[in-house]
Amino acid sequence: MDDRIRAWLDGRLVLESRAAVDTSGRPASIAPVKGAKAIKYSPMIFGQFIEHHDRQVYGGLFCPGHPLSDEDGFRKDVIEALREIKVPIVRWPGGCFVSAYHWKYGVGPKRQPMWDKAWEVEDPNTFGTDEYVKWCRKVGCEPYICTNAGSGNEEEMSDWVEYCNLNVGKWGRQRIANGYPKPHDVLYWSVGNENWGGWEMGAKTVAQWGPLVRESAKMMRGADRRIYLLAAATPNEGWTLPLLKAAGYLLDYVSIHDYYGGGPNQRPYLEWMMQTGRPEATIVQTIGILKKAGFGGGKIGIAFDEWNMRGWYHPRGKNGRMDHAARRKNDIASLYNMSDAVFTANFLNACLRHCETVKMACFSPIVNTRGAVFVHDKGIVKRTTYHVFWMYTHLLQPNVVPVSVDCGSLSDGRRVVPAVDAVLTASDDGKRRVLAVVNKSPDKAVSFDISAIVAGTRGRAPLPATVLSGASTDDYNDIGAENRVVPVKTAFEVKDGKVSLPPHSIVCLEL
Repeated sequence: MDDRIRAWLDGRLVLESRAAVDTSGRPASIAPVKGAKAIKYSPMIFGQFIEHHDRQVYGGLFCPGHPLSDEDGFRKDVIEALREIKVPIVRWPGGCFVSAYHWKYGVGPKRQPMWDKAWEVEDPNTFGTDEYVKWCRKVGCEPYICTNAGSGNEEEMSDWVEYCNLNVGKWGRQRIANGYPKPHDVLYWSVGNENWGGWEMGAKTVAQWGPLVRESAKMMRGADRRIYLLAAATPNEGWTLPLLKAAGYLLDYVSIHDYYGGGPNQRPYLEWMMQTGRPEATIVQTIGILKKAGFGGGKIGIAFDEWNMRGWYHPRGKNGRMDHAARRKNDIASLYNMSDAVFTANFLNACLRHCETVKMACFSPIVNTRGAVFVHDKGIVKRTTYHVFWMYTHLLQPNVVPVSVDCGSLSDGRRVVPAVDAVLTASDDGKRRVLAVVNKSPDKAVSFDISAIVAGTRGRAPLPATVLSGASTDDYNDIGAENRVVPVKTAFEVKDGKVSLPPHSIVCLEL
């Protein structure tokens, strides 16, 4: 890839003048890529993530005795909300939490509370493997377990597979004794979480990682040959090439993560928009590494299984310990506005464009902190990001049709990104098509020429559409104002082959 294009994708292209002309409102157009064929994408691109962190599990999805919880202690309103967006898969239990988590303390009638070394709080272990799988089945999603490759070892990981999936062996029999006679059939497993990072408990060196993944994978597959295996990777050749050389033949996916800004302070909308090219740059770079290792063309998939526009927030007090009260500032409703929704749509579009290799993505997290669903004592709030997932899972067709987009640029005076992002999807027979298009401009409508992909646009009837936008880029949903930002069904007039895209909007247009 040309360095200038990579810089553009990465939001790092520096303009010659800080007084650059913003062309975000200039006309844009879309055209099919000549000779390209439609590609079926995996619905697991719309996956989610949950971690034992603050109120995500306890006080989020798991609240025994609460009037809104069911007989198993699961919040019914959360389950219903996740079913509404057709969540396909949920990754658990971490995250950094898992690198010092020992699953055997969280099963059976005699639970042993544990000190969570990552987040510095005691975890009661009342929500463990059995509860997680039961919750997933109620949501209707696949369970995806990330294992402890920090303080744990290969045998502990394979024992976990045995507990979940076998009716024989010490741990298969233990699950039956714990009241679960049928195997849980957990098919998705990851070796480790961010073990390349110095913050991670039991972080590993490059030399350690490949052999550990290889031996763990061998033992886990020895428990169940059906499973799909992932391993913690990065878009860095220095880490991922040695991993693939040692263990690539045993892997189905590499797991990558990224966040694009942390802390509870609100940032200007344009600052967030300048980050919208980074996910695609990371994907392209990782694809290049897979090809270099001989695993291109989807032989090994990418699971972008932790991502969010906003990163984690872990303030510490004067004593150096985690300040749990302060970090809840990251849960303030007003933070999660239209910038989050527009970024989320751009991220999902990037995954869809590269769906031959990107087979899974997990928004981090789904409940509370930066989640798409905010849970409080009397109900839930569906944040702007939630509605993007609703639109994509309900409205898009199952195949991506390659297209090219010509558009103006959006600038903050120092960096530029394309002002419009779009993917075209089609039904298996090609008769139904839906265009998901994003106008990143904070305040300018864009005239978007669709005549190259829609025949006979002149004088035709309005096109059905669903739009997510707001009165301003700062619009958000909150307790008492749950429906301030929601998808709206409408129809777009087509004039001379063009439609007008509202500012800071996500549009699903039925062609």
